[in-house]
Amino acid sequence: MGLFQPDTDIFDRRDVLREDYQPEEIVGRDEELQQYISALQPVINGDQPANIFLYGKAGVGKTACTRYLLSELKTDAADYGIDLTTVRTNCEDLSTSYQVAIQLINKFRDPSDQLKPTGYPRRQVNEWLWEELDAIGGTIIIVFDEVDHIDDDSILYQIPRARANGNLEQSKVGIIGISNDFKFRESLSSKVQSSLCEKEVQFPAYNANELRDILRTRADIAFYDGVIPHEVIAKCAAFGAKDAGDARQSLDLLMEAGDVAVEQDADQVCEEHVDEARALLEQSRIIDGVAGLTQQGHLVLYALLMLYEEGETPVRARDVQNRYEIVCKRAATEPLVPRRMRDHLGELAMLGIATRIERNKGESGGRYYEYSLDTNPDLLLEALAETVDMVGVTDAIQTRLDGEI
Repeated sequence: MGLFQPDTDIFDRRDVLREDYQPEEIVGRDEELQQYISALQPVINGDQPANIFLYGKAGVGKTACTRYLLSELKTDAADYGIDLTTVRTNCEDLSTSYQVAIQLINKFRDPSDQLKPTGYPRRQVNEWLWEELDAIGGTIIIVFDEVDHIDDDSILYQIPRARANGNLEQSKVGIIGISNDFKFRESLSSKVQSSLCEKEVQFPAYNANELRDILRTRADIAFYDGVIPHEVIAKCAAFGAKDAGDARQSLDLLMEAGDVAVEQDADQVCEEHVDEARALLEQSRIIDGVAGLTQQGHLVLYALLMLYEEGETPVRARDVQNRYEIVCKRAATEPLVPRRMRDHLGELAMLGIATRIERNKGESGGRYYEYSLDTNPDLLLEALAETVDMVGVTDAIQTRLDGEI
């Protein structure tokens, strides 16, 4: 008997619960799919594609719906004799239009003819891009996932207008921009807004009922019959609804609960497995999130943690700044200016370690953000051990460390 053996009790097709799995049908997004189909209709008519902007929080189906509909569109386009090419690029590690153009060119080119990341005149890069697009011909849809990472938006203006400006003759190109940032649209110049946001589809958070349907559909394929009772699906869905309606988190939780059941040699996944899985995922998320922060990010987080333990949160950024400067002094580190410190607070909110709530006090008080923790403080202190040793503790932090809370 070998050391490793296949699981024959819990998982049948575990990969069905992974983020990259493409379901055969989309659950809980009927209205959004209909809007999306209408926006893609010009392609099947042989017309210039509309430019489409999708926005909503992570895990609400934007990318899954895009993969699903573009797959269906390619099949239908072929039936009608329409030459359709789709290309997807993730902008997470791209901050400029120049970098985006280079990556697109390299996607179209042979591996032996790739461009270097830098070193070319911008005009030349644009000309190469138009050449590659025109060489493909037909209709082209370019998907920019996490488009809000691009700091300058020139390419989002140039590509939709390339044909009108005479840069393309053989190809009709449309853009699909996908963003987790609801406010990204407001940061775009007016000319880009009119181009990129020609059609908009907003994806709201899933509610518990929708998450239950999604999890049940996946679970029926991922697990053997009778392994996942209704209460396990309901509990994973409830946690997902509480965590901003994120289907991805619910699926991760269900998969981790299955892993716990396998490890314990159980015949069925139960609610206790879900609780253990949630604790494991929370610990992993905090450790990974804190590990990815810079030293300044650690100091900002520790300042916010101090205020949380003292009962001072939710708190405005200016008050975090005051505590942060004290923390920096104790760490013998020069503090960042308020704007840069706020960027770190924003990153903590994006990672789910902190919450950021917008307040509007009208003409007298204006608009501002308040911050608090959204994470287990004990796990945070464990992840920030080096920072705690370097900075020291307040009475409230010491109480936490002593286990009196």
